[in-house]
Amino acid sequence: MNAVEITNVHKSFPGPWGKVGAVYAVKGVSLSIPQGAVYGLIGPNGSGKSTIMKMLVGLLSPHEGSCNVFGRPATAAANRREIGFLPENPYFYKFLTGEETLRFYGRLCGLGGKSLRSRVRELLELVGLQDAARRRLAGYSKGMLQRIGLAQALVQSPRLLVLDEPTAGVDPIGSRVIRDIILDLKSRGLTVFLCSHLLEQVQEVCDRVGILYQGCLIAEGSIDELTDDPDRTQIILSGASAELLDRLRSLAGDSWISSSPLHRSLEQVFLRGIRAKMEQFSKT
Repeated sequence: MNAVEITNVHKSFPGPWGKVGAVYAVKGVSLSIPQGAVYGLIGPNGSGKSTIMKMLVGLLSPHEGSCNVFGRPATAAANRREIGFLPENPYFYKFLTGEETLRFYGRLCGLGGKSLRSRVRELLELVGLQDAARRRLAGYSKGMLQRIGLAQALVQSPRLLVLDEPTAGVDPIGSRVIRDIILDLKSRGLTVFLCSHLLEQVQEVCDRVGILYQGCLIAEGSIDELTDDPDRTQIILSGASAELLDRLRSLAGDSWISSSPLHRSLEQVFLRGIRAKMEQFSKT
């Protein structure tokens, strides 16, 4: 049984003067997510990503089609414990500390006593906020707020985690931490459904990706299926001499397009520089 089954879903909203069905947010979308997989949904603003996520967590109902989570309709009350949700701009009480925030959400989920205290410690450690547990959220950075939001989405030990732009507005270091957390959750068997505008991050953590445009799913598949180019072959050489490159170029003939050094991403350069400085400071 798949964790998520979305079948021929349509969703529209009233247009000007309350005209029913004037604005179609989602048009006939179908997709499935196996248990334990990370699925990424990408698309421009207004393409229907958030609408699909809200239908999946039971905040909206489709006008046509169905959304099922672990074999039950997404709106079923039994799914409340199965799904953890982090919206794009979560709101928290800034006067609470990180620890108090997780205890508050834990009590809302019916937890208490030693099990809740243990769960709060575990989650703070998971998201790397154990040292900021007693700091008020008013003093948290954007990345720290996203991580405490991720922790609250996990407080009831859900089987499905739904993340709407989890790294929006987060610096590269905080973004890397959140991606590492997602990969760690995947290794524990949790199913993750996320949407993001940062395509490189989606490519790094997701098993399958859906591309949404104007409410329609225009492409869907694994990362390799979507990114493979059958008309091009990449050969990566290390320390190749100019003579070797000339020989390869002559053998390739008209098939040779170009050669250039392999470039790292700007994010890789940034993180490598930060690590080098941290190592330098630790030695002094």
